[in-house]
Amino acid sequence: MSRSREAGRQKRHYSLRKKLAGTAQRPRLAVFRSNKYISCQVIDDLSGVTLAAASSREEAVKGSRLNIETAGQVGVLVAERAKE
Repeated sequence: MSRSREAGRQKRHYSLRKKLAGTAQRPRLAVFRSNKYISCQVIDDLSGVTLAAASSREEAVKGSRLNIETAGQVGVLVAERAKE
């Protein structure tokens, strides 16, 4: 029986989320990478709020291919927003 890639990803996600929870003092960083884009969110799970988010689809990063440099730019962007 073969499992689809998305079903396997969801199973790993649910298993991991049982153990992890972000707080206001130490929020959780969620990263999603597709073949074309990367996006990050800083999340406070206790209040259910996304504190900061960034994506490679934004104008500040848009136009570059998805590679290590693009991921670094998205990381810097989400870090700046999380500090505010």
